[in-house]
Amino acid sequence: MYLFSTIHKFQGVVQSKLKMTALLISAVACSMSSLAQPPEQDGWEFGLGIAGITSQKPYKDIDRKTMAIPIIQAENQYIRLFGPTLDFKLPSLQLDESQELNFNLSAEYDFGAYDKDDIKDTPILNGMQQRKGGVWAGAKVEWKNDIVDVNAAWLADVSGKSKGQRASLGLEKTFHIAERVMLTPYVTGTFLDKKYVDYTYGVRQHEARPDRPEYHGDSAFQVEYGMRGMYLFDMKNSMFIDVAVTNLSDEIKDSPIVDSSMENRIMLGYLHRF
Repeated sequence: MYLFSTIHKFQGVVQSKLKMTALLISAVACSMSSLAQPPEQDGWEFGLGIAGITSQKPYKDIDRKTMAIPIIQAENQYIRLFGPTLDFKLPSLQLDESQELNFNLSAEYDFGAYDKDDIKDTPILNGMQQRKGGVWAGAKVEWKNDIVDVNAAWLADVSGKSKGQRASLGLEKTFHIAERVMLTPYVTGTFLDKKYVDYTYGVRQHEARPDRPEYHGDSAFQVEYGMRGMYLFDMKNSMFIDVAVTNLSDEIKDSPIVDSSMENRIMLGYLHRF
């Protein structure tokens, strides 16, 4: 019986680590997708690398998460796979020599707000149910031009976990500081609907207690500010860094399980393109 109990505990630890790895891969994918170069020909292009990432969520007293993760990229002229994000490329529209519209149908896996380990290790979450992730799908469009690149996206939770939706609009501009160095400042505003905010930051009636009253979230708008940097050793090898801070709206900050007005993350990694 002791052996079976030990094996069960070990399986739980492994599953938790795998979930956290996948979650952080998702964050890398969101930030690195714009740094990845399109294939130069009709065939496949593959990339493999590693990144270290540290991130802080806004829940009260939740631990900062830091770990190393693998990066896997696969792309051709029709699809792009990066971590848990899969984009189906639609025909682009060339407006003129300096302007282009790119369209994608997109699917990605969201790994949720907090899991069993977070609930166990974070006092304010003790007794809460997990906020699991699921598959999100929707559409993306990018307007590339000489002034500033504009990107927009709409995604919905098609797996039915939160039944929420989110829409974003972002601006970014890449500067070639030197022959091998690129810097990309960016800002992204994201609308989160009521169902998503309530699922992620709400407190259900049966979860309420004196220091954690029942709370139902409303739709919210948050803004992320960040800077990406890349150093090219050559055409196939590069180092990258991404630093981002997200300002949260009052609809999120007013939750009794939240005590911060922002989230943040830092990533540093290496990528080899085959």
